[in-house]
Amino acid sequence: MTTKKNLRLEYIKKRLSISDFERKLWSKEIANQCLKLPVWHKNIFHIFLAIQKKKEVDTYPLLSLVKNKNKKIIIPKINGLNLNHYLYESNILIKKNNLGIPEPLNGVKVKTNLIEVVFVPLVIVDKQGHRVGYGKGYYDRFLNKCDKKIIKVGLSFFDIIEKIDDITDNDIRLNYCITPNKIIKF
Repeated sequence: MTTKKNLRLEYIKKRLSISDFERKLWSKEIANQCLKLPVWHKNIFHIFLAIQKKKEVDTYPLLSLVKNKNKKIIIPKINGLNLNHYLYESNILIKKNNLGIPEPLNGVKVKTNLIEVVFVPLVIVDKQGHRVGYGKGYYDRFLNKCDKKIIKVGLSFFDIIEKIDDITDNDIRLNYCITPNKIIKF
């Protein structure tokens, strides 16, 4: 059975086997694929900051790309069971929290309804655009609060799988998934 728990274990293990060179290269390729997305008419982009020890897609190449397009960048910070969102500016201070997630220590807080595009962290995605995350529900709660027109983009080193068996009504589908060599639209 392809449950979130089983898939999470399998794909985190696969991701941890990726070399640092591959992670860096593939992250740049993912950022370059993002240039092909039909989102560049939007202005406010939410980008997660990667957990390096978990070998997530490095989002710094994407941050640089979005910044060079003169778009506003929003980064998240965990607050209890929810995420707060801060404007990413040159004077912002970033520090890893107790989970190893880089977060802003200061900055201008931004309301969820202003965000137009969200780059979503994930472990794996299925053909319907459902994702497996880390199981805490931060992004599903956040995305449920967003405008229904928000564009949700997952970033993954791996191709999509057939199906996740234990999807619930709280699971929010992505609009796109970006891998190093393609864009998948759902």
